[in-house]
Amino acid sequence: MRIADLSRESGVPAPTIKYYVREGLLPPGELTSPNQAQYGDGHLRRLKLIRALTEVGGLSIAATRELLSAVDAPGRSLRDTLGKAQYATTPRLGHQASDQARQRATRQAGDLLRQRGWQIKPNSPALQLLIAVLAALRDLGEDDLLALADAYAGPAEQIATADVTTVLGRPSLDAMLDGVIVGTILGDTLLAALRRLAQENASAQVAGDASNRPAHR
Repeated sequence: MRIADLSRESGVPAPTIKYYVREGLLPPGELTSPNQAQYGDGHLRRLKLIRALTEVGGLSIAATRELLSAVDAPGRSLRDTLGKAQYATTPRLGHQASDQARQRATRQAGDLLRQRGWQIKPNSPALQLLIAVLAALRDLGEDDLLALADAYAGPAEQIATADVTTVLGRPSLDAMLDGVIVGTILGDTLLAALRRLAQENASAQVAGDASNRPAHR
């Protein structure tokens, strides 16, 4: 298909498609003349993926490019390849916590991993993200919220098991990689939506219980 057809099928304007090609997010089409190129179903799939990552997942163009580069350069093994995609989907926080807060957060994160028996590499971006969040909570004096890390760990294990089982059940490595990317980025958004719905429901229940209690005199 020509770029006009690709634009119509994907809903992405032609100038934006050309921008994605220049930025390395989308492979160039096959040249059929100096000014014409042909695009295939792979380009259409990639465009839909880019739109999902940026418009639903909220990734920047730079983050999307980094993620897709990791997918386009597979690792030496299935675990390595899927790990590269998973690492690339993990956000980095720019927050600079105090040294004391970061040290204590690092100890808390290490204790949590040991207690859960999780096999985590020291350079895991998710581990650094966890430490950054815990350190920020300490700097803010939100000590009661720190305990939520332990409370969240159990449900996180269940979610991760469901994620990995679903992805590994796919028929090809490319399909698995798509599952890691889409499942992680959009899964984060899905979890956030479900969490907020559950919070709204819990708040309504608590407020409802509180309204039925007799007033203290």
